[in-house]
Amino acid sequence: MEDSKAKKAPKKSWFDGLKSEFRKIIWPDKTDLAKQSIAVVVVSVVLGVIITIIDFAVQYGVNFLVK
Repeated sequence: MEDSKAKKAPKKSWFDGLKSEFRKIIWPDKTDLAKQSIAVVVVSVVLGVIITIIDFAVQYGVNFLVK
């Protein structure tokens, strides 16, 4: 049986690969980040309202059937 450590690549090469991948990242500027953050908050609020409306409708329907 071979040692499993012998098959692994050295950690230094993994970290070098990680560093090179991080250099490829294009970070957004402040205006893009603000726009995207606002979009996430708006979509979250809208989905929360939709889920609340559906919840009240289902609750009303169940209460109507039970009574």
